[in-house]
Amino acid sequence: MKNKYKFPENFLWGGAIAANQAEGAWNIDGKGMSVADIAKYKPNIDIKDYKSQWHVGIKDFKEAMNAEEDTFYPKRRGIDFYNRYREDIALFKEMGFKTLRVSIAWTRIFPKGIEEEPNEKGLQFYENLFKELRVNGIEPLVTLSHYEMPIYLVNNYDGWVSREVIDMFIKYSKVCFKRYKDLVKYWLTFNEIDSVFRHAFTTVGVLEEKYKSKRETEEAIYQALHHQFVAASLATKYCHEIIQDSQVGCMVTKTLTYAETCNPDDVILAQRDNRNNSMYSDVQVFGEYPIHIKRYWEKNNINIKMLEGDEDILKQYTADFVAFSYYMSMVQSINAEKREKVGGNLVTGVKNPYLPTSEWGWQIDSKGLRIALIDLYDRYRKPLWIVENGVGAYDTVENDGSINDDYRIEYFKNHFEQIAIAIDEGVECMGYTSWGCIDIISASTSQMSKRYGFIYVDQDDMGNGTKNRVKKKSFYWYKNVIATNGEVLDLPTNMVVG
Repeated sequence: MKNKYKFPENFLWGGAIAANQAEGAWNIDGKGMSVADIAKYKPNIDIKDYKSQWHVGIKDFKEAMNAEEDTFYPKRRGIDFYNRYREDIALFKEMGFKTLRVSIAWTRIFPKGIEEEPNEKGLQFYENLFKELRVNGIEPLVTLSHYEMPIYLVNNYDGWVSREVIDMFIKYSKVCFKRYKDLVKYWLTFNEIDSVFRHAFTTVGVLEEKYKSKRETEEAIYQALHHQFVAASLATKYCHEIIQDSQVGCMVTKTLTYAETCNPDDVILAQRDNRNNSMYSDVQVFGEYPIHIKRYWEKNNINIKMLEGDEDILKQYTADFVAFSYYMSMVQSINAEKREKVGGNLVTGVKNPYLPTSEWGWQIDSKGLRIALIDLYDRYRKPLWIVENGVGAYDTVENDGSINDDYRIEYFKNHFEQIAIAIDEGVECMGYTSWGCIDIISASTSQMSKRYGFIYVDQDDMGNGTKNRVKKKSFYWYKNVIATNGEVLDLPTNMVVG
């Protein structure tokens, strides 16, 4: 059956991964240690307890710094993309990818973040990677900072709380722009910059236990966020100067919140959450902080140090497009304490009885993606790019080696239908990159068994396995979707799978 709604002819279909979840080789060819190398696999903690899964305390930090192996630090080993990227790109080409979103590990270029000269082996790796993508007709979409801050800057500069880190990041960014100016046109600055309060250590290098009070912690996080905003604007400025016709996007998590009822008090709570979520993209698109955030700082005695000219920088160098991740919607209620809760990667909230829930507590809401696209486009009138979307699931390898992930196909089919409707209603959407297009290490739980990919990687949560790549049923389905530019969302009965 053909989709009655059309995708644009130049729609960029593809997938997305992050260096820290895929590459491995954490201490190879001069790479330094990053915040991702501290992330621990915690099998004794409920996978739905996202706060405990993400949390890094001082004790955790010290323990990880002294650990030299990767058994309980899976992001150190990834899926060996560092050595197998050509094999993986060949599979992406076979699926018909128009684009692949990847990130550059800052610590491959500047191992500590403070070096005078970049690490040539790191630079060469990404040059080889981008060239391989180009040879295979795949457009790179590159994130400069995807939860990969150098640990040295956490230890010696208190992460992004320190103003000096802006200069270090801009130096790193300029090196990337100059080296890859003929290979990369599309760039993202910070991945999910709004995640600062969900996991401050991973996002900005803030160890919350170091601060004496909630106010001091909050102030430090907002200060770090301000520095990232300034760095994002300056990176946009230099990218435009160095790379002709380049486009630089901001990247945020779209956390769509519904009111449980039409009770105005429920609506006010949902409005507050949606307003706070929009703040992060507002700053990067409109170039200024919303009044309600400045009022909040004033009322709560939160003092953000801004240098003269910071606000001019934010205003002058704004994002060219808005990239976002979308995984789930949430519900707010004045009776939240009396309601059944669900968890997830983002937040714990009231369960929506109209939606199914994944094994990790994520409520699956394909229509929410259409709502998100329309809301974002109406607000910003900028091109949008869905750069993360997908569902984590346990996959079963059958006796014949096949992986029949119909649940994944159903998930994507429903979401693609809603994207097409939003486009039909006037939304300008540049492309779609499914998260974890090949199985990678989970960002939140550090599991391998939480699989998102169209390609199965033979590796378990403890790192055992051949790492061989196997095409799932969804591989062939997505290949057909791309080949028909989204016109056909059903798997043809005559298509050979396997």
